[in-house]
Amino acid sequence: MVAGVAATTLRTSSKLSVLVIDDDPDILEYLGDFLGAEGFEVTTLGDPTLAVERIRDEVFHLVVLDLMMPKVSGLDLLANIRAVDDDIAVIILTGYPSLDTATASIQHEVSAYIHKPFTPAEFRDVIARIAKKKGLVLRREDELHAAIGRQIRDLRKSRGLTLKQMARRTNLSVSLLSQIERAESSASVSSLFKVATALDVRLTDLFAGY
Repeated sequence: MVAGVAATTLRTSSKLSVLVIDDDPDILEYLGDFLGAEGFEVTTLGDPTLAVERIRDEVFHLVVLDLMMPKVSGLDLLANIRAVDDDIAVIILTGYPSLDTATASIQHEVSAYIHKPFTPAEFRDVIARIAKKKGLVLRREDELHAAIGRQIRDLRKSRGLTLKQMARRTNLSVSLLSQIERAESSASVSSLFKVATALDVRLTDLFAGY
C-alpha cells in the first residue's frame, strides 16, 4: 500500500509529462491521481510491453517504472528504454529491494530507486531533486500567484498601507486587491504594474524570486 496523500503539493509551473508503468492497477490509479493533482500530464500503462513504443513515439520527461512485473522484468525494460532514450529520467519502484537490483539500476543511470511503501513527501522530494538535476522547472502557477500575493501583502503592511489606501493609489478596487493578495484572482500585468508603482518597487520585486 502507498501512504495517503499529504496536504502540501509539489510546485510546478509547466506541465511535465510522466509515464507510469506498473502492472498493479491500484498503484497506477494512485500515481495517476497523485501526479495529476501535482500538475503533471500523466500517462499510465499496465502493459509494460507497450512502453518502449510509447517512449519512442511520445515525449515524456519522466518514467516511473515498477521493477517486478509478470510480462517483462523491470530491469530488462529499463535497458530497452535506455536503448531508445538515454536521457529520460527514470524512477524505479520496488517492493522487493535488493543490492543486485539497485546496482543494476544504477548501471542504467536511473534517477531514483524507491522502496514501496513510500510517502507522498518522499516521492515529491525525489521528483524535485530529479527536476533540479535535469534543469526542469517545477513550480505551479497557483504557487506563483500565492507568492505574489504574499509579497504584495508584506510590502503593503511594511509601508503601513491599508487596502483602501492601496485602492486609491492604484485605482483598483479593494475587492480585487484583496483577491490578488489571497491568490484568489490572477492579476494582469497592468494591475501588477500599478501595485508596484504604488509600493515604489520594481515590477519584478513582486514575483518573490520566481
